[in-house]
Amino acid sequence: MALGYSQGAGAYQQIRTGGGLEQADPHGLITLLMDGALERIRLAVACIATGNIASRGEAISKAINIIGGLQDSLNHEVQSPLVGRLEALYDYMNRRLLHANLNADTEALEEVAGLLGQIRDSWVAIPAEARQVAGAGA
Repeated sequence: MALGYSQGAGAYQQIRTGGGLEQADPHGLITLLMDGALERIRLAVACIATGNIASRGEAISKAINIIGGLQDSLNHEVQSPLVGRLEALYDYMNRRLLHANLNADTEALEEVAGLLGQIRDSWVAIPAEARQVAGAGA
């Protein structure tokens, strides 16, 4: 992961203030960002159910910003196909979120939540000693 994750942190700051963000290490920060995006996606699903168009758009926009921050945090200097795959997956998720917003599509939101949830589960399963390796990608 690149140390240029401040843009992602700024996106998460818009969602939640406090909550340990200041004490988070880079690995923890990425986890918080993923949690924030998943929270916004769940809110967007609820907004579709209640017909709250404005809040749906706001929640999806925040999720897009957070996923963009995750994408920006990828370290392209790492020679691994994983970085390119994550880049493409984050791009796909943002396109699906745009589609979901335009079409009030809960299935697209659920798809993105499932994909991001899988990435998050893998991310938090990384052993602590492996988190210290320089150049790990988010």
